[in-house]
Amino acid sequence: MKNKIKKAHCAVDYAFQRIGGKYKGRILWVLRDGFLRYGELKRAVVGITPKMLTQTLKELEADELIVRKVYLEVPPKVEYSLTDTGKELIPFIGQMRSWGEKQMLTN
Repeated sequence: MKNKIKKAHCAVDYAFQRIGGKYKGRILWVLRDGFLRYGELKRAVVGITPKMLTQTLKELEADELIVRKVYLEVPPKVEYSLTDTGKELIPFIGQMRSWGEKQMLTN
């Protein structure tokens, strides 16, 4: 995905190109505590369709913000977790969450 990102004119634009969108921040946030399987992510990210979850996970993986680990067992087992780069975003997402909570209470 990095090669698909348009040339950014500033660091803020670049950051939002990588983490912007309806579900990316929420997926990164729910992965903050460790590994989750697809079904767990689907339940945690309320309102996301299976197609959108799959697409968003692929984008986050291509951007090296999450890692997909496949276990060779029957039935197949796949877990998703944050990369070190993804973990760096958690404090900022937490701050945005706090800001959002305050705004929801006052608006």
